[in-house]
Amino acid sequence: MLNFFPPKQQQVLAIALPMIASNLTIPLLSLVDTAVVGHLEHPWYLGGVALGSSLISLLFLLLGFLRMSTTGLTAQAYGADNKTAIRNSLLQAGLIALFLALVLLLHRPFIMPLVNVYSDAGSEVLEQAGIYFHIRIWSAPAALLNMVLLGWFLGMHNARYPMWLLLCNQSLNIVLDLVFVLGFDWQVAGVAAASVIADYSSLLLGLYLLRRLWRAQQLGSVNWLQLRQLSGYGRLFALNRDIFIRSLCLQLVFAFIAFRGAALGDTIVAANAVLLSFLMLVSYALDGFAYAAEAMTGKAVGAKDQRDLQRLFAILAQWGLVLGMLFCLLFWLGGPALITLLTSIEAVQITAADYLPWLIALPLLAVWSYLLDGIYIGATKARAMRNAMLVSFAGFVLCYATLHSLGNHALWLALSLFMLLRGLTLAWPLYRRGTAVLF
Repeated sequence: MLNFFPPKQQQVLAIALPMIASNLTIPLLSLVDTAVVGHLEHPWYLGGVALGSSLISLLFLLLGFLRMSTTGLTAQAYGADNKTAIRNSLLQAGLIALFLALVLLLHRPFIMPLVNVYSDAGSEVLEQAGIYFHIRIWSAPAALLNMVLLGWFLGMHNARYPMWLLLCNQSLNIVLDLVFVLGFDWQVAGVAAASVIADYSSLLLGLYLLRRLWRAQQLGSVNWLQLRQLSGYGRLFALNRDIFIRSLCLQLVFAFIAFRGAALGDTIVAANAVLLSFLMLVSYALDGFAYAAEAMTGKAVGAKDQRDLQRLFAILAQWGLVLGMLFCLLFWLGGPALITLLTSIEAVQITAADYLPWLIALPLLAVWSYLLDGIYIGATKARAMRNAMLVSFAGFVLCYATLHSLGNHALWLALSLFMLLRGLTLAWPLYRRGTAVLF
């Protein structure tokens, strides 16, 4: 099928399409988790899984810099044909992942009590969330190492291996969910245990695939003495620090929307959750092209090929415009039907329809931030990403603070401005200085 496209388009799609396909399994797992727990006797089981999984997701998402930095550094080393740097980008990130996993495990007794203090959830929900958290946190070493492997494979321009890793993880997780919860009646503990086993199983598969790719690329043996030199970690720590700040601001925006929406009433928070779930579908599709941007930008930067970067920018701009318009059209024509599909509560349906115009406009505003993030990650320009995010975050806060009297419309306006600012602040240096800003 890809043969219908020009060669450069084929390279982009060869990375983007497998990642989009595997990303689509993520919401499927969430639906299965909800379905199996939602059929248990008491509602607090569902609330406990929702709260516990949200906490785990937040912790792991904040450490997502492990994948991003590994992709950028590996892609640049791959473009420069520097086998030593290719090896080090994987192994150094792997050691950092294990260190951070150890930190999480050592601090696990203190994390859940903080949630209990600041959460308004009932005692039964908090108890079930604690059960989930204290089991699921043991997947930290595998989950963080899987991030590193995903990033490294993408940096090596291999999208098939990440696809197999994600499909293995999600499909095994779904099967074990059904077995442990419906078959063994392990309730919330079964959901958590399924995720832990799936994470370690996909890690084993990842190590097997790593061995195959390592041999195919003839990367040779590891210089362990070189890995012990702290000077080699300086760039990686700085890169990870800046990406962490960027990710923290992003999570704060969506956390603020959830908390402020809750303060506006149960119907508002439910309607926002429905509409934001559609925005997540947009992100799953755009992430595939963002991954392609990371890998191909990194390779071009490593090879010092500015013309290749310019061709890549043109292709990404085309796909960004097409995807943005398609999602706008989908939400415009099918928005009411999609809302009805997700909720049967009439009040939530009516409220979500009131705010649907914001969702219709968002894809065209947000698409550029996803693609430009991929470009900057591939070029390992994390400081520029951090600064752009801080400006965008400030714009979000000021917009809501100024217009908060508009209620929920102020939240959606602030989110729209936030997405627009992310794209503009990342695009401005490229407009002023061209591709030179990435070298």
